[in-house]
Amino acid sequence: MKSLFVKQFVDEGLGNSSYLIASRETGIAAVIDPQRDVDKYVKTAEGLGLKLTYALDTHLHADFVSGAHELVHHLGLQHGHEHFQIGASAKANAEFQHIALHEGDRLPLGDLAIGILETPGHTPEHISFGIYAEKSETPGTLFSGGSLIVGGTGRPDLLGDEHTVSLAHDLYNTIHKKLALLPDDVVVYPTHGAGSFCNTSSSGERFTTIGQERLNNPFLQIPNEEGFVQRATTGLSSYPTYYRHMRAVNKKGGRILGSLGIPTLEPLSPEQVEQQLKTGAVVVDIRDTDCFLDGHIEGSYGIPLVTPLITWAGWVIPFGTPIILLTQNSAERQEATRQLIRIGYEDLRGYLDGGIQAWQESGLPLVSTKSVNAGQLNDWLVQKMAPSILDVRYNKEWAQGHIRGAKHVEAGTLPEVARSLLQEDRPLVVHCQRGNRSTVAISILEQKGYKNLYALEAGFQAWAHAGYEVANGADHA
Repeated sequence: MKSLFVKQFVDEGLGNSSYLIASRETGIAAVIDPQRDVDKYVKTAEGLGLKLTYALDTHLHADFVSGAHELVHHLGLQHGHEHFQIGASAKANAEFQHIALHEGDRLPLGDLAIGILETPGHTPEHISFGIYAEKSETPGTLFSGGSLIVGGTGRPDLLGDEHTVSLAHDLYNTIHKKLALLPDDVVVYPTHGAGSFCNTSSSGERFTTIGQERLNNPFLQIPNEEGFVQRATTGLSSYPTYYRHMRAVNKKGGRILGSLGIPTLEPLSPEQVEQQLKTGAVVVDIRDTDCFLDGHIEGSYGIPLVTPLITWAGWVIPFGTPIILLTQNSAERQEATRQLIRIGYEDLRGYLDGGIQAWQESGLPLVSTKSVNAGQLNDWLVQKMAPSILDVRYNKEWAQGHIRGAKHVEAGTLPEVARSLLQEDRPLVVHCQRGNRSTVAISILEQKGYKNLYALEAGFQAWAHAGYEVANGADHA
């Protein structure tokens, strides 16, 4: 569609995309599935001379807080855009002022129109947005949210087991009786994609066409409804625990943070941090794995920024916990702030001014964690006092190969099971694929009282590359 402008914003950590779209002819613009830090949409629109008119959500998101309310706040209060509106599915029963959207509704976008298609399955209230040229009854472009995604579909199990099968049937109808009937050349822009926890393929593509999906998407190649439902409900991965809170947050509407959704953190002295820790705050140490292992504050969460923080903070830190950041520089701190507020971790008390060096210079204690390389571990395993091994990778990774005799617990479940995991007096070597997730796991185990911990340098990847024995998925020793 020549008149349609599309700017895609990809969050690699969440595996999601949001979109700024506009009519090239009139400059009227909308943001679809906006994230909470909305500066990128505002600055892009201002730079191109576009008039932001709508913030549109395809569904009540489980993985991030919608930025629609930050856009309303910024545009309404600071720029006088009194006609800017939020659009959401009527079936969401959202508890804030919005346009309640139904099947067949059209929102004007200059010479184009945004048409509403009800596409339930990923969630009950899910809608997609088709972009229609004047007088056209068929969209040229589809923003499909979490219904049809590249190589897959959105998962139907996020509302709980009691809704999963019913939603999978809805998803079949959405895919086969509505979206598959669109012309092959319709361009599809999903919200969920590679890196998310949905039924996506390993493809890194962020957009597709109906024709490409008809050829390549396994869910479009299952004509039988029961077969589709079986496929859509089988082999689903675990997902971060913060998901259980997001739907309610988005139904109510995220709290306005101001400053385009990006709060400025307060610098805290070591003494102030120490006092905050006594009142329930936690330190989130986002430095790299080596720095964390060399020395960290007792009880802190070690989640290297690249793990990514946005997923793992939401997996292991209880929702609503007050957070103090420990970073190496201001750029990391700003990125960490964005990632945390996107998933609703907004009680950010500040950051340790001067970092770990300031903590040391104040005479406050640090703890360190030992490490072993693959060769040392291989030699150690044949000795009388051999260590236990804990593999904290995903189930799928474990099944593809692991160290024989290792225990397996996904890192995200460690807060629930760590206390009864292993004998605490025996050395425990923790590993993931490369090292970042094992840092998360080690920090949790330390919080639970484990003392004799080791990290496997460079993780299972180093073990496999060195040619040491790898057991297959049938081995559960």
